Amino acid sequence: MALYSDKVMDHFMNPRNVGYIENADGIGEIGNAKCGDIMKIYLKIENDVIVDAKFETFGCGSAIASSSMATEMIIGKPVSEALELTNKAVVEALDGLPAHKVHCSVLAEEAIKNALKDYFDRNGIPYDPEQFKETDHDELHAQVHGE
Repeated sequence: MALYSDKVMDHFMNPRNVGYIENADGIGEIGNAKCGDIMKIYLKIENDVIVDAKFETFGCGSAIASSSMATEMIIGKPVSEALELTNKAVVEALDGLPAHKVHCSVLAEEAIKNALKDYFDRNGIPYDPEQFKETDHDELHAQVHGE
């Protein structure tokens, strides 16, 4: 059995939405010092709908594939739906990730949420802080790697 699905390989070899958006409406960044992955997500939002999303990711193939898939999943969606995106949905859309790479999908989810929080903050839109709780990435890393 292959370590990575065809979809993971496709999004790694041919990532969608790479780059940045000038004058983005929301920017979210997240990183994990243990694995070295850093993701930055840019959002363009019009009439409460995400009309464009771009990413810059420094990391492994799973991080790039997760960023690519996550941006694909939110473009064209209302902000409220994008807020509901979970790392599990990203993993499922990629037809799975190895257990030790699931944290990459968590980073993608959190980068998008950070970009949405930035959008809310810039526009004075109230939100529930509970929606933006970050995962303890060191703890997640330790669980996956049995540390």
